[in-house]
Amino acid sequence: MSATVFGVSRDPRPSPALLSSPPAGVAGQERESLVRYAERPIAFLLRYVLLHRLAHTVVLLAVLAAVGCSVGSQYAVKHLVDVLSAGPGSGNAAWVALALLAAIIAGDNLLWRVAGWISADSFTRVTGDLRADLFHHLSGHSPDYFADRSPGLMAGRISATSNAAWTVLSTMTWNALPPTVAVLVAITFLATVDPVMAGVLFAIASAMAVLLTWMAGRGRDLHQDYAAKAAAVDGELVDVVQNIGLVRAFGATIRERQRFGATVGSEVASRRRSLRYLEKLRLAHAVMTALLTVGLLCWALMLWQAGRATTGDIVMTCGLGFTILHGTRDLAVALVDLIQHVARLSEAVRALLVPHALPDRADAAPLRPRGGAVAFQNVSFAYPGTGHVLRHFDLSIAPGERVGLVGRSGSGKSTALALLQRLASPQSGRILIDGQDIAGTTQASLAAMMAVVPQDVSLFQRSVMENIRYGRPDATDAEVMRAAEAAHCREFIEALPQGFDTEVGQRGARLSGGQRQRLAIARALLKDAPILLLDEATSALDTESEMAVQAALERLMRGRTVIAIAHRLGTLRGFDRIVVVGEGQVREQGSPAELASQPGLYRDLLEGQGLSAAA
Repeated sequence: MSATVFGVSRDPRPSPALLSSPPAGVAGQERESLVRYAERPIAFLLRYVLLHRLAHTVVLLAVLAAVGCSVGSQYAVKHLVDVLSAGPGSGNAAWVALALLAAIIAGDNLLWRVAGWISADSFTRVTGDLRADLFHHLSGHSPDYFADRSPGLMAGRISATSNAAWTVLSTMTWNALPPTVAVLVAITFLATVDPVMAGVLFAIASAMAVLLTWMAGRGRDLHQDYAAKAAAVDGELVDVVQNIGLVRAFGATIRERQRFGATVGSEVASRRRSLRYLEKLRLAHAVMTALLTVGLLCWALMLWQAGRATTGDIVMTCGLGFTILHGTRDLAVALVDLIQHVARLSEAVRALLVPHALPDRADAAPLRPRGGAVAFQNVSFAYPGTGHVLRHFDLSIAPGERVGLVGRSGSGKSTALALLQRLASPQSGRILIDGQDIAGTTQASLAAMMAVVPQDVSLFQRSVMENIRYGRPDATDAEVMRAAEAAHCREFIEALPQGFDTEVGQRGARLSGGQRQRLAIARALLKDAPILLLDEATSALDTESEMAVQAALERLMRGRTVIAIAHRLGTLRGFDRIVVVGEGQVREQGSPAELASQPGLYRDLLEGQGLSAAA
């Protein structure tokens, strides 16, 4: 039978909403691992394009047809000129030729608008799906991954990936594909004037493309260096903004300006090198296309002098010559943008698509709660580059038992709680919940079994109501308010400008430390999980607030398995058992009274805090 705590149903089974996996992948499909795209930025982008292949196919066909009409208008002009050159006796032929030209021009404009209308939806879907998948991938990393990386840098790279993907897709569709097709169609039309001229032109244009592509590839390192430095600027900026209080407190504004200026200066120099290399490409292209166009026009003029080309042919050749000139110029400009943005996409994708350190196993099963028993069996753990924090750690906790972990700093208490939450994996040994090895369970079901009140409370830049409801998203407003009242924070909440709708600021900056901690207790109350983890849960409270919250915690702990870390030993006096951790092992354990009555580390800690053995 389920019980009720603070008006909230106390069912030992975690809520289905909490047990559910993250949303399925883009377009309703299961998300695949993105790691395999870390070195393949174009394949990564193509993955999202193919999710909307019908819309993109229509866009491409419309663009191809529009380019065909644009270049074909030159042939229509040739036909009109030839008809007019025949004199006024041609009857309606001139009007037919004019109507053909007008129809081609109208079709050209209509097809571009069709492509633009459809791409407004399909392109935005690509970048939306991409960002959602990157967030999904990042959210699967352990806290250690984020501890080693700047939040601003990560956010900047997600934005850079999305922006670069949009630019690459747009540039390829609107700036690279049209001139490429235009040049090929123009050469095809020129073949109607002189096949040899068209063949020579195609060979020269192909050689130019190969040369420019080779030159572009040689500058890839310059462009990737710029992309990395641009990401560093974003990260530096966000890092300083997040810590602006520290900057002001230490009078370091000028120092940070100089540091940021140096970072920007490095990025500017890198971008200058990248752009100047691209200008070399443009110069080489401009010289080659100018010579090619002049040669084409001279060849056409000689054909006319030899009587092998009509006036219309010359007009068309001139028009197509400038189409080729402008098309290759546009293609060179597009190539510049593509090279830079593909480099930025490549750098961001490589940095973001790092394999998860703690993925669910392929055969992972949901944790089946049966009371909340916890067992550490011969667990050893060491952080990279350090000695062991836990050594052959053994501890069994019965369902509903309250256990306090105490010991000096660095003894391994917090590490034990982190391993229990599977924020890291032990190098040896097992951790069991209700007899099930947590290494073989899904992380979502494991998280649903626990409510955590940490020492350093994390709050979103959202309303008070949303932050408390984070413990159970399907809770009603009334349930949220009851949890807030039980945590003795409703009074200060209602004194805020918008009450429960007040935004708490970044990481709860608008609240005091004690207020943030009471919100965390309210959030844990609302979650109503069978295992409760308290990490210095009352450390930021004044004496009056602590007394009020202790009463709420006493009600919250009833009927649950509780593991609490505390340096203020007086907060553990009502616990069933105290476990003293030293050098990564259990050194002492027993009731508070038992340990206080005998010599040992616990009694030393008591006396160090001025507490009597009776405490």
